[in-house]
Amino acid sequence: MITGANTGIGFETAKLLAEHGATVILACRDTDKAAEAAARITASVPDSTVRTLRLDLASLSSVRSAAERLRADHPRIDLLINNAGGVRPRYAVTEDGFESTFATNHLGPFAFTGLVLDRLLAVPGSRVVTVSSIGHRRGTVDFDDLNFTRGYRYTHAYFQAKLANLMFTYELHRRLAAAGAPTVAVAAHPGNARTEFGREMPFPVRFLMRPQLRMLTWWLMQSPQVAALAAVRAAVDPDARGGDYYGPPGRAQFTGHPARVESSAASHDTAAQLRLWQESERLTGVTYPVGEAVPVVPS
Repeated sequence: MITGANTGIGFETAKLLAEHGATVILACRDTDKAAEAAARITASVPDSTVRTLRLDLASLSSVRSAAERLRADHPRIDLLINNAGGVRPRYAVTEDGFESTFATNHLGPFAFTGLVLDRLLAVPGSRVVTVSSIGHRRGTVDFDDLNFTRGYRYTHAYFQAKLANLMFTYELHRRLAAAGAPTVAVAAHPGNARTEFGREMPFPVRFLMRPQLRMLTWWLMQSPQVAALAAVRAAVDPDARGGDYYGPPGRAQFTGHPARVESSAASHDTAAQLRLWQESERLTGVTYPVGEAVPVVPS
């Protein structure tokens, strides 16, 4: 199952997995766009099995409804790819009262994963892959103001959420390993991809993402087909270990085929990981069927 799979990296990830025999579920906010994406994949891969699921990660009621439907239809899930994300250039809150970028990129995926995790625990070798960003390196998690009520900058909100994706992955990995679970948690980042992600961004960002500029910006941005390979490798590499992080290698990690890469020191702060987990449980009301791995006292 792939969230945000109707366009961009999510679509290319779904298409590639379908080409190699996977039954894929496109979990998207817009059901019409999801249906169109499914039709495009089946037209390209006639023997594929592609299904859709309505999921709005900015709404906890939608998250719960989608999880219930998925659980009803699928007693076993091999792979969950938390791909969907986004950023609001202007401050907005969800129906649950959360800042929209944090809710869509972290709280929604945290809640959804927890609600369907038992379906993955039934499958040896199953994986939870969460897509982060090289922007996480510029992120900090402000536990005193996770919802940016004291001032909003979209870059800070996005970088915080992408750092949270990695902290979530590493904490989930520890809990799964301590429980002896057959499921592993892995993360990936796509580098800089030329997709619709920047459609709401300021003009300079939208300008650089134009396909017409690809001959000039090849070193800065790559196609969604190549960018999707990081999540796909995290999903299927037989040598992947829990807690691995895949993305374009090199100093800047902007472009290139994926390899194991290192994340920031902040992402490995175990005390902060635990605190974020506890805050996420409190805010979403979702607890996981795997307990705390090692007691960590927040500093």
